[in-house]
Amino acid sequence: MASTRALLVSSVAVVAFLGYLYADSLEFLFSRWFGSDDYSHGVFVPLIAGFLIWQSRHQLSHLPRKQSWWGLAVIGLGLLVYIVGELSTLFLVLHISLWIVLVGLAMTLVGIYGTKVIAFPLGYLLTAIPLPTFFYANLASQLQLWSSSLGVWCLQLVGVMAFREGNVIDLGPVQLQVVEACSGIRYLLPLTSLALLCAYVFEAKLWKRLVLVLSAIPISVFINGFRIGMIGVLVELHGKGAAEGFFHLFEGWVIFMVSFGLLILEMAWLGRLGTEESRKSLRELVQWRNKEGEVVANDGVNLLPTRIFSPGPAYLCSVALFAPWALFGTVLMDREERPPTRAAFVDFPMEINGWQGQPFPLEQRYIDVLRFDDYVLADYRSGALQQVNLYVAYYRSQRKGQSAHSPQSCLPGGGWEIASLTQAEWPSSESTTQPLRANRAVIQKGDQKQIVLYWFKQRERKITSEYLVKWYLLWDAFSRKRTDGALVRLAALVRPGESETAVDQRLQGFATAVEGELTKFVPD
Repeated sequence: MASTRALLVSSVAVVAFLGYLYADSLEFLFSRWFGSDDYSHGVFVPLIAGFLIWQSRHQLSHLPRKQSWWGLAVIGLGLLVYIVGELSTLFLVLHISLWIVLVGLAMTLVGIYGTKVIAFPLGYLLTAIPLPTFFYANLASQLQLWSSSLGVWCLQLVGVMAFREGNVIDLGPVQLQVVEACSGIRYLLPLTSLALLCAYVFEAKLWKRLVLVLSAIPISVFINGFRIGMIGVLVELHGKGAAEGFFHLFEGWVIFMVSFGLLILEMAWLGRLGTEESRKSLRELVQWRNKEGEVVANDGVNLLPTRIFSPGPAYLCSVALFAPWALFGTVLMDREERPPTRAAFVDFPMEINGWQGQPFPLEQRYIDVLRFDDYVLADYRSGALQQVNLYVAYYRSQRKGQSAHSPQSCLPGGGWEIASLTQAEWPSSESTTQPLRANRAVIQKGDQKQIVLYWFKQRERKITSEYLVKWYLLWDAFSRKRTDGALVRLAALVRPGESETAVDQRLQGFATAVEGELTKFVPD
């Protein structure tokens, strides 16, 4: 009884300390689970992992009581990763840090062998972590193209005249925009998570399990393409309203259940594939195990293990480790930085080398999301048709949820889609010898096209890689006590009859002109 009470009290302390340290990252995680259809499966992952650990309780109770002090080293590694995530403003790194800490706690409580027993449930928790924003945007964009192509193929297969231009499906009088929500990623992520779970309970050879997991990708892509084709048929028969509202939602749920059904059928087929001796029914293929790995009978199991683990010295030391670390986390989050003085963007010049600017305010809802400290948004003209849009967002101190983020996640919106993303380089102004580099994105919406140049000005560096931005945030926070910086974005519309080369020259000329002005507002 005393050991149970000690385990309960120490576990409550662990939950309290971890909840305090990872409060921001957990809030972000829950917002994705409950606020995004793409990650709505995440809320079930901890429950499933907990159930799988519960299924292993008898096997754990029969292991020798040998707790591992190596768990403290793993926890220490997780806490070091916490510092990296905090200073680099990456929620992904913070989520991984928490997972490493949980693995270390498991090692101190049930030992290395016990952790091996519950290795899959612990690893399964990783499927609840949202993808990095820029990786998610690239994946969704590619899936949109595949889904659009497959949708057109399905329409043409049933005799409907359809053509694709980017992510727009042309049905003649009606054009369907395959937006990010229709990319199929909201099927791919939960279906892959389900495939992993199915592979875990799948009593088959390793190669069959791997095939089952990997098949979730083509299943979700092809089924989503079929779904888009079905929407096109409904639009052809009943008008554009058939693609919205109930039909869209109903088709989404139905298609996901069809995908899951195909996964189950694949398990049954794989189970019968091979020699006569290896063939099993689906009921025989799906089994739970307990004790020493023996299969659990389907008529029930004992509710409680024969022995309850008591918290040993290794586990109690790990709990004690969190108290000073929580204090250190507070100091880290409340750290003071020393960025140099700068001019406010309200004084940013509206005349630059013959370019006349007209500033205008950003909508409050965007300001609330971006959380910058200062910004400028203006249209600059040089002549009647020469126009460039300038946007610069400045952050005095970049923290979690308040840092310059990649435009790749916001450029696709309002019907605009990224057609290509490359890098551009051109000579700088006379004051510097280094050439200017920027990411170059071509975005399209129907017949309209824009070219966007953007880069990150982080202290004296001009960076195009989101990964390098995070690295220098970490380095400068330690070495210079500075994380100030800005995102610089230029955009220009490609007018009818105008070449992309002409627009590139216009943007690069304006970028060279504005470069000398930025240093006063985004200091080196």
